Amino acid sequence: MPGSNHLHHDSDQEYEGFFSKLLTKLNTWWLTVMYPFANMGQGVEFHHASEISRQVTPRISLGNQIKIGRHAWLTCGTEGQHQLKIIIEDGCRIGSCCTISSKNSIHLERGVVLAPDVLIQDHAHAYEDVSRPIKVQGPTPGGKIRIGEGCRIGRGAAILGGRGELLIGRNCVIAPDAVVMNSFPSDSVISGNPARAVPRTGAVKSLAGRETTRRT
Repeated sequence: MPGSNHLHHDSDQEYEGFFSKLLTKLNTWWLTVMYPFANMGQGVEFHHASEISRQVTPRISLGNQIKIGRHAWLTCGTEGQHQLKIIIEDGCRIGSCCTISSKNSIHLERGVVLAPDVLIQDHAHAYEDVSRPIKVQGPTPGGKIRIGEGCRIGRGAAILGGRGELLIGRNCVIAPDAVVMNSFPSDSVISGNPARAVPRTGAVKSLAGRETTRRT
């Protein structure tokens, strides 16, 4: 019958969705019980395909009601005694395929939302010595990154800390594909490569349109 294939397809999708949710619950339970996070709040969810090493979890603090998406990767250095490298406060959402990589300190305040494919990194890889392979030159000293409460980070954006502290104020909107290497005050709309503050009028609507175009 013409409708039978459609019904079968819907049934398969429901089964896959149920199976994925079950794996995510099991993965979250396993990480909560077996991994030594500095802090693990209530209602944290790790997608079953998210990536995190047990070795780095003592340097990571997670608040309440946080969601870590599919293929998102949290990683940090392990040098120093009991020094927090990644702090994610209550209500944050980390989209699929995001990377948070900290050598010094990355701090997401409450309610920060990362769309898919966002990179937040507080250091780079040294390459200045042409007599040595890049892979053996190690990371740069880097800096610190703090993203204020309620910020929204668009798909494919990169926030890169070089020296000192890079501070994104509260309730900022960072456009898709923006490359942010400097601090911005609260309530900024940030766009471009290199990123700059743009007028707020009509900017949010424009960003939403770009996200819709990507999805279609």
